[in-house]
Amino acid sequence: MSSRPVDAGTPTDRRQATARLLEIGDLPIARTEIELTAPKAELVFAEEVVQPRKIIALVRVHTHPVGVVVLDGTRGLSWQTHAPDVWKMLGERVNAHLADDGLPTVLHPDALTDPPPSAHCRRNRENVLAQAPLITVVIATRDRPKSLYTCLVALLRVQYPQFEIVVVDNDPSTEETSTLVANMDNSKVRYVRENRRGLSSAHNCGLEAARGEIVAFVDDDVVVDRHWLTAIAEGFAAAGDVGCVTGLILPAQLETPAQLLLEQHGGFDKGFKMRIFDTDLNRPSDPLFPFNAGKFGSGANMAFDSAVLRRLGGFDPAIGVGTFARGGDDLAGFFRVVVARHQLVYQPSAAVWHRHHRDMVALRNQAYGYGVGLGAFLTSALIHEPRMLGALIRRLPHGITYTFRASSERNRGRYDGLPDELAGLEKRGVLIGPAAYAISRWRSGRGYAGACPDTTGS
Repeated sequence: MSSRPVDAGTPTDRRQATARLLEIGDLPIARTEIELTAPKAELVFAEEVVQPRKIIALVRVHTHPVGVVVLDGTRGLSWQTHAPDVWKMLGERVNAHLADDGLPTVLHPDALTDPPPSAHCRRNRENVLAQAPLITVVIATRDRPKSLYTCLVALLRVQYPQFEIVVVDNDPSTEETSTLVANMDNSKVRYVRENRRGLSSAHNCGLEAARGEIVAFVDDDVVVDRHWLTAIAEGFAAAGDVGCVTGLILPAQLETPAQLLLEQHGGFDKGFKMRIFDTDLNRPSDPLFPFNAGKFGSGANMAFDSAVLRRLGGFDPAIGVGTFARGGDDLAGFFRVVVARHQLVYQPSAAVWHRHHRDMVALRNQAYGYGVGLGAFLTSALIHEPRMLGALIRRLPHGITYTFRASSERNRGRYDGLPDELAGLEKRGVLIGPAAYAISRWRSGRGYAGACPDTTGS
């Protein structure tokens, strides 16, 4: 067995490649990172794994991700053992990065060096950091202090000149979160409490408390990369009127069958190429645009221009985890930014690692919640942007095929190897979504808390 790439074109292709290469018998699967300009003698793992059979490696050049590869752990942990395979798979992308930097290409990874002052990626980063905007990071959490602590530790190690962290304690049942934040004794971290249950309400509370020009949102089960905020700032500088930046989300753990199945189900990966979306020059050819907002990114790793998000009224409190509608708040945010004629940038260098649910019950709830959230998002989109009704009606036949047909781009290979019930749960959820939104909107208007405690989390 040799090393193989898993970043192979479209998200569907990557999902199918991952499903072929990662198997239940390989668990636990180790995770590592490789910076090609400074590779180590041996691979170093993010978490301790004894003699892994397979290894997922995020490969970078000049700190920028260029791809993910699956390595054969049975061949040993020496970098020199795996270097030829990694280069064979990703050397073309590395040289594309060098060409964009105005640097000569190389024939092997040993010839790579740190970027010189003339390199485009270095100059761009220096220019962004010279005028670094204040960024507020909002973490919405509920009764998960251990997960939150891990998230906070990673955030406080981020290399960025000026940022603050707002922890929003959403309808807590204990004082553990407030005690944790108080004991951290760090001026960057502030605690606020939002008693109305729901992720959107928590995010709106964080937005209200934010002092930054940019407000970034992460889930409490996420570990951010040390360059995360710098890459977000670079994303906002990538075009003239950026309202939102999303980033790369990779699995922090692949230790249980449920975690592996979720990654095979598609995970959150949107690829390794920066993309700009808008309704003008950067309008994609996809006939479902902009209703297919899931292609823009995911709520576990998203940032907004604070002023833009406030003008849009923040997030719809009737949708999101913790409400009857379960999800879709991130999609509605992306949709409204694009429809308001701002640009949305997908920035793969803004990388985070997400801890997937560990058990099958949570995976089933998540599949159903995704479906309900999608249906609720579309309903919310029309409530807040009624002028888009005609556009939705024109796209409806294609959208039905895309969502429900097994051979569609969205579903092709999506459920391979998964329990048969997951596909049905997700599709049933889509149909229930509009009614769930109506109930959630009514409950939200009357001040009710959410009714789905089993959906707490991401």
